[in-house]
Amino acid sequence: MSRKFLSAAAFGLCVSLAPPAPALDLESLSASDRALLREEIRAYLLENPEVIMEAVAVLEDRQAQGQANADSDLVKTNAEALFNDPNSWVGGNPEGDITLVEFMDYRCGYCRRAFDDVKGLLAADGNIKFVIKEFPILGEESVRASRFAIATRQVAGDDAYKSVHDALMSYDGSMNETGFTRLADTLGLDANRIVSEMDSDAVTEVIAANHALGQRLQINGTPSFVMGDQMLRGYLPQDAMQEIANEIRAQ
Repeated sequence: MSRKFLSAAAFGLCVSLAPPAPALDLESLSASDRALLREEIRAYLLENPEVIMEAVAVLEDRQAQGQANADSDLVKTNAEALFNDPNSWVGGNPEGDITLVEFMDYRCGYCRRAFDDVKGLLAADGNIKFVIKEFPILGEESVRASRFAIATRQVAGDDAYKSVHDALMSYDGSMNETGFTRLADTLGLDANRIVSEMDSDAVTEVIAANHALGQRLQINGTPSFVMGDQMLRGYLPQDAMQEIANEIRAQ
C-alpha cells in the first residue's frame, strides 16, 4: 500500500470531510499496513493539531446541547411545581412573559451576590415573573433562616416575607431565634408568633417539597435558576440573564 493512499485515508478518517472513494477495509490490512496507517494519522494530527481542537469543540457542543435538551425536559415535567406553586413567593411582574425561578440559600455567598443582579434585572426588564424557592443546603443555620422566612410568609403574608427575605440576604447576625426575633422587631413584625411557627409541619412541608423538586431537577448547588425552559446552574450576572431572556423571547 502506498504512503500516498494511506495519507489520503488518514485525512478522511480524521476530519470526516467526505467518505473515501474506495471504502477502506481495515480488517484486510496487513500488520505493516496498519502500522503505516497509524504513522500517517499521527503525522497528520501533529501537522494539523487544530483538527483535534475542532473535534473537541464539536463534542462539547453536542454534550451541551444534550444537557440543554435534558434540562428542558426536566423543566417541562416539573412545570407546575416550578411556576405555579402556591407555597412560593412571587414577585417581579406576575403577568410577565418569562418566569425566572431561583433556588437559594441565605448563607450562600453567590446567592447574596446574585441578589442585586436579580433585583436589577427585574427593575430593568419589567416583564419577568420571579419565583423564590427556599432551598437550604448549607447546614442547620441555612435551614433555620429558611424556616424563619417561610413562617413569616405563612403568618404575615407576602409583603412581610419579602422584607424578611431581603433583610436575610445581607444579614450578618446569628441565625437563631434571638437574632430572628430582633430582626422581626426591627421590621415591625410579630416576632413571637413567627418564631413559634418556625418548626411547624406546614413550614417543614415547604422545605421538603423544594428539596424534592431540586432533586428531580438535579440541582446540587445554589444559586440555581430556571428561566423559561432553561436550567441556569450557578451564579450569572444581570447582563447575562438579560441576554438569555432576550434569546428566549426571540425564539
